Amino acid sequence: MPKELPKLDIPEDWIVGKDISREILNMYTNFPCRLKAGIFVLCMGGEIEALIDTTNYRVKANDFVTILPGSILQILKVTGELNIYFLGYSSQFIIETNVIKATVDIFYTIKTSPVIPLKDEVAQIIREHLDLLAKTYLTFYGKISKEVTKHMLLTLVYGLGDLYKDIRTKKTVLCKSEQITHDFTQLVMRHYSQERNVAFYAEKLGITQAHLSTTIRQVTGKTCLEIIASMVIMDAKAQLKSTEASVQSIAYSLNFTNMSFFGKYFKRHVGISPQEYRNN
Repeated sequence: MPKELPKLDIPEDWIVGKDISREILNMYTNFPCRLKAGIFVLCMGGEIEALIDTTNYRVKANDFVTILPGSILQILKVTGELNIYFLGYSSQFIIETNVIKATVDIFYTIKTSPVIPLKDEVAQIIREHLDLLAKTYLTFYGKISKEVTKHMLLTLVYGLGDLYKDIRTKKTVLCKSEQITHDFTQLVMRHYSQERNVAFYAEKLGITQAHLSTTIRQVTGKTCLEIIASMVIMDAKAQLKSTEASVQSIAYSLNFTNMSFFGKYFKRHVGISPQEYRNN
């Protein structure tokens, strides 16, 4: 019976548990990994500092975390006495249940706000729900039908939908520069594996490359190329450490024309070659 969160995907439809040990979390501290599964986490004690895609988050008591399939995760720091509940669904099960259709309305809200603080009473309700699921999982391991499991997932997803809709409606309207930055970031997350050219993103946004570059620098303090590179490098690191794919295959998956170009790009941003990073 599984006892820990998977590194990439879940070999069965779902998994649920609590009291994640520091040893398990340490599995995610050495390098970023890309999750194919969908993961829900409720923190009831302690703190975790984590990198989800390119953003740093501090997860504390009463925080609920939704990590969508395809996200890149790295644990940076763990403090205090942890009390963590988790629920995960495999990528295959998510596809079979077509759960993405149920979340499409709030997908980008979740993607940009994966960590949300809950009121005490709401956190307790979700904790009790996860407790019940954990008992069900242990008692009927392997005996619950896909249809029942599907409804359990959709019940949680629709409940989260209401929470995220509340967050979205409470947010103030973004100013124009913030909206451009938001839209640029979303485009990068969708296209970084194929496009590293700033002109491509400027055209998609319907603005000049100069305007885009100036806006991103003013809002984030980073250049467009730095933001694009951060996603490319995180993906490369995840593949180098979490898969057995050749460096050449990884280079091609990120749309580098050859290994030499990929190696120089990686070393410029990381300081060592892809193979050295894999071997460390």
